[in-house]
Amino acid sequence: MLTAEGMATRTGVAVPLARRPVAVVAALYAALMFAVAANYGLSADELYFRLLGDVPRWGYFDQPPLAPLLAKAGALLLGDTIWGIRLPAVLCGVAVVVLAALTAAELGGGRRAQVLAAAAVATSVTVLTIGHFLLTNSPDLVAWCAVALFALRALLRGDGRWWLAAGVTCGVATYAKYVVLLLPLTLLVALVLVGPRRELRSRWLWAGAGLTLVIGAPNLVYQAVNGWPQLVMARSLAEGQWSDAALFPFDVAVLIGPAVAPILLAGLVSLLRRQGWRPARTLAVAYLVGTALVLVVAPSGIDYTEGYLVPLVAAGCVVADGWLAQHPVRLPVAVSVLSLFALGQVVMTLPVVPERMYAQYPTTSLTTETIGWPRLVGQVTDAYAELPADERSRAVVLVQNFGEAGALRWLHDDRPLPRVYSGHNELYSWGPPPETADVVITVAVDDERLTRDFRECSVVARIDNGYGLETREQGRSVAVCRGLRAPWTELWPKYRLVGPY
Repeated sequence: MLTAEGMATRTGVAVPLARRPVAVVAALYAALMFAVAANYGLSADELYFRLLGDVPRWGYFDQPPLAPLLAKAGALLLGDTIWGIRLPAVLCGVAVVVLAALTAAELGGGRRAQVLAAAAVATSVTVLTIGHFLLTNSPDLVAWCAVALFALRALLRGDGRWWLAAGVTCGVATYAKYVVLLLPLTLLVALVLVGPRRELRSRWLWAGAGLTLVIGAPNLVYQAVNGWPQLVMARSLAEGQWSDAALFPFDVAVLIGPAVAPILLAGLVSLLRRQGWRPARTLAVAYLVGTALVLVVAPSGIDYTEGYLVPLVAAGCVVADGWLAQHPVRLPVAVSVLSLFALGQVVMTLPVVPERMYAQYPTTSLTTETIGWPRLVGQVTDAYAELPADERSRAVVLVQNFGEAGALRWLHDDRPLPRVYSGHNELYSWGPPPETADVVITVAVDDERLTRDFRECSVVARIDNGYGLETREQGRSVAVCRGLRAPWTELWPKYRLVGPY
């Protein structure tokens, strides 16, 4: 059977993309992202990525190289500004919005279904977050949505060449997050469980898998040569985290939106049961398998499954459009409810209110991280300026975590500041201060550690973000320490910190 685009399909459900209305939704999304991009500041992760971007490598202790490279690329394109650093995140968000519409079109959704899919996804907490903040999840979510779309095209059109596109995408995506490999693995399991099993004999499928391995090989070589640091990091992330599996549905509803959650459920059920989508049920089963695996192995890793959600929402929007076509009188009510929740999700996720108001009613830790960095940098540069002239040449700055290191590197502008050191994750491998550095400005470092390692320490400031907002740095000390009790080569291992910000 041929579609309106003239494409041979197995089910005959694919329709053309409604380019103009989908482009309008994507443009509105991008406009919103750029409008609020510079509100508050960068998150700790973004400051870290920008720092790592100046030292490109095949991999880092705590992550693959793609996010830092994107931060550097954005800075080169739009200048070393918040807009520049966040440009790749906005583009990733736009890509996810368009991929949601393409997935709806692949499942036979017309203009309204595609616009509904694009709008529902664009206003979800997940896509608002990855489009505003440059995270490892930003390119990762694009890859998940693209692989899901390519898998649907291979299954529904009977054209195995789409597995090659899926394989290339997975290979490239390993440079953002390794968790992307969960999707092809669960798709393979789903093919075994519910079929169509003839795909398992397709040379295209296994060629796609081979492309994933070839493209991702340098990434794996880096891990092997460096002692599999990602495993060390994964164990650190798992320590102390707790999650109740019973809250998993609630977490999904928060990520995708309470009003959209029933649409997602309708998409999941329809993929499993609708006869016209029978080959596509592989995707639904993959989601169930992946969710079960995450709940058993890493119940706190709700974000590991968020890549499955966008295709399910797109499928649900096709179902919802059919329901609205049968009940047109309910369309205004449905649009009003979805719009109301979408507005709430925008306010909850993005910095659209003044900082002072947000500081009184914090909602997400990511936004909390963006407040107060300029004041911290100012306090540290003031401490350096107040040192006697003969001490400045021997001074360094020692910070607790990569957020502080990134802020000091990026925000000090033209004010003089000595080199910044930290033992946090990748920064530890950059080495200790030189042995001549016997004057140290410390930022948020544990007081007991300073007492053990230095003969004299005096607190010159207490970090204050100006809003009384509880952050990791708020109230911690900025101190000037003198007189090392041991060489830096001996002290440095004690400053190593493995874990998230």
